[in-house]
Amino acid sequence: MLSNQTVAVIGAGNIGRALIGGMLNAHELDPGRIRATRRNPASLAALAQQFPGIETTTDNAAAVRDATVVVLAIKPQNAVEVIHEIRPHVPESALVISVLAGLTSEALQEAFEKPVPVVRSMPNTPMIVDAGATAIAAGDLATDDHMTIARQLFEGVGQVEEVPEYLMDAVTGLSGSGPAYVYMFIEALTDGGVKQGIPRPQAFRLAAQTVYGAARLVLETGKHPAILRDEVTTPGGTAIAAVADLESHGLRTMLINAVATATARSKELSKLKD
Repeated sequence: MLSNQTVAVIGAGNIGRALIGGMLNAHELDPGRIRATRRNPASLAALAQQFPGIETTTDNAAAVRDATVVVLAIKPQNAVEVIHEIRPHVPESALVISVLAGLTSEALQEAFEKPVPVVRSMPNTPMIVDAGATAIAAGDLATDDHMTIARQLFEGVGQVEEVPEYLMDAVTGLSGSGPAYVYMFIEALTDGGVKQGIPRPQAFRLAAQTVYGAARLVLETGKHPAILRDEVTTPGGTAIAAVADLESHGLRTMLINAVATATARSKELSKLKD
């Protein structure tokens, strides 16, 4: 179904660019069906060079005219300005897909001042390397067909989960903000290796590959992380000694609290402000 759509990506930065690549590579969408906007002409030129055949423009209103899917990939603080700019030109039948953290489908529908169907999404930055984790939620007017289109859009850049909208703030705290926690973990592992005498470039590569490999093992085996952890922690060994130290310093509690803090912040951003 996605291959039959005319898609306007409003704000083709890192996330928008990744989605364009996913549409072209995974769904073989005709490049002429994709319109991308950015404020910076130089950035647009680079985008056109990367994806030959797509339409690029600094004119958001022109991009959405006659589009069947409008992807809002802008920053939340620019949402009001951009929506006011494009809403007279967005067809009422067009599907609006939002990647704006915290902004509800109801708030977006009110901002457009017309009954446009909205699918809310929360991707994360690993989608840039086709390894994203994205949750999508249907607004009141979104149909199963709309959700299929949204799912296909994000499956081109990673894994997709459908959730009820009331969980989107929690998703923002978990997978939306989660890469930041993992990057800190990789950085800390690297520093730990350096402290023990491993040259930093090697420590960095070992740490990053360890995190990547462990995550891949979880996904491909389907085993619970606790089971995989037990397979590493031999009695009286090095891993169980380190795990005990992590537990005594509250690693698990810190991560749980981090997700809660990010979730609360997402809820604070749930209103569009003029």
